[in-house]
Amino acid sequence: MTAPRSALKFLYPGWYAIVMGLAGLSLAWHRAVPLMGEVAGAIAWVIGGAATLVFVLLAGFTVLRGRWHPEAWAEDRRHPVRHTFVAALPISMLLVATVGVALLGPQTPLFALWAVASLGQLWVTLWVLSRWWRGPQAGGLQWPGVTPALLIPIVGNVLVPLAGVPLGQMEWSLAQFGIGLLFWPVVLALLMVRVAVAGLWPERLRPTVFILVAPPAVVGLSVLQLGAPLALGWVMWGVALFTLAWVATQGRAIASQAFSLPHWGVSFPLAAVAALTLRLATPGSLLAVLGPALLALASLVILALLLGTLRGLRDGSLLAPEPVATLQVAPAA
Repeated sequence: MTAPRSALKFLYPGWYAIVMGLAGLSLAWHRAVPLMGEVAGAIAWVIGGAATLVFVLLAGFTVLRGRWHPEAWAEDRRHPVRHTFVAALPISMLLVATVGVALLGPQTPLFALWAVASLGQLWVTLWVLSRWWRGPQAGGLQWPGVTPALLIPIVGNVLVPLAGVPLGQMEWSLAQFGIGLLFWPVVLALLMVRVAVAGLWPERLRPTVFILVAPPAVVGLSVLQLGAPLALGWVMWGVALFTLAWVATQGRAIASQAFSLPHWGVSFPLAAVAALTLRLATPGSLLAVLGPALLALASLVILALLLGTLRGLRDGSLLAPEPVATLQVAPAA
């Protein structure tokens, strides 16, 4: 896979959502092994390998982009929406480490990857939230920047225990998990106020509404990993499933749009809710039927996203300037 130097200018951090979706799907298939047997485990290996390969390729191209187009990287950091996607890089690292721990068991190289990703995610969260102290004219928090993408720096922190606990880092996992747990409802409240005051985010970003599903689904998986009572997992499953039903009302509008990178915002949340459902499923239960159905849905959606991405790269509609880059503060009513 190669990319012309000019095209790398538009390799926005949001491209790491592909890794997030693939890694999340690998973990979901791994959760399906008790119900579906070793075939599910083999599929998890294939998808996990693909996620790792895509991450390595994107990381290499990101380094080249930083050298060849430093002004583009600076623009990403200033952008009211795109800056939150910077968190997708350490989240991708966390997920690749989590897939490795799930499939290979705790190993020293995976601990190193997890540790770097965990600290990187913590730093990005602090950097994103520190912008809130600035005034709107200085690039601080403003309504155009309050979109579901603002949850991305938060979701990464609640992912930490999934690999951290098997790696023997219970205390650190609890501490970083708490940060995500604190700011998840804060961001959710901001989103609701933004809708009431300034209206919905731009149509191009409509697929990111599915990101609302990710926090409860991942929190459910993580609290169970941390040894919490099973009842808390069920509570989070209920929240995640209801949120999925809620945002699914936007499915027709999302499907009617031409494919673009924000559509990948659907992938990881679907995989996460499938993984939580499979984690709670027992043979013969209703969830033993619902879990594989959600897994099939996530797999088909991600396959469609991959095909859309390949078509976009072929026809030049991706790795191109995005209209969202020109977001301005909404005028007062």
